[in-house]
Amino acid sequence: MSSLSPLVATLHVAIGGGLGAALRYQTGRAMTQWLGAPIISAFPFATLAVNAVGSLLMGVLAGWLARHGSESSEQLRLLLGVGLLGGFTTFSAFSLEMVLMIERGQFLFASLYAVLSFALGISGLMVGLAIMRIAG
Repeated sequence: MSSLSPLVATLHVAIGGGLGAALRYQTGRAMTQWLGAPIISAFPFATLAVNAVGSLLMGVLAGWLARHGSESSEQLRLLLGVGLLGGFTTFSAFSLEMVLMIERGQFLFASLYAVLSFALGISGLMVGLAIMRIAG
């Protein structure tokens, strides 16, 4: 359990999340400038890159915390894992949770989580779009 107060923990997440969101935005801008808007419009290379890099960094952070973590490393987990990488890409959190379930041998839960995440995410977005299109 964290020794941080809920307010301090939330501030760590908020600061990291703001930085992560800004990095995601700037990554998209840089890739659009590098590859050109027509290419970025045809395929979401920026999102793919952010998800891949964020997942790699989440793996490095999780491995480092598992090896070197202490009670005080909760601040790093909140700032960098939940905040920065969460703001940069929520796919990194999804990837970490999937790998942890697989490593625990929870293959059914991992499969269910993957299918539900994809299905509910896509269908939720479609329903949200439909609601807004109907609302006009």
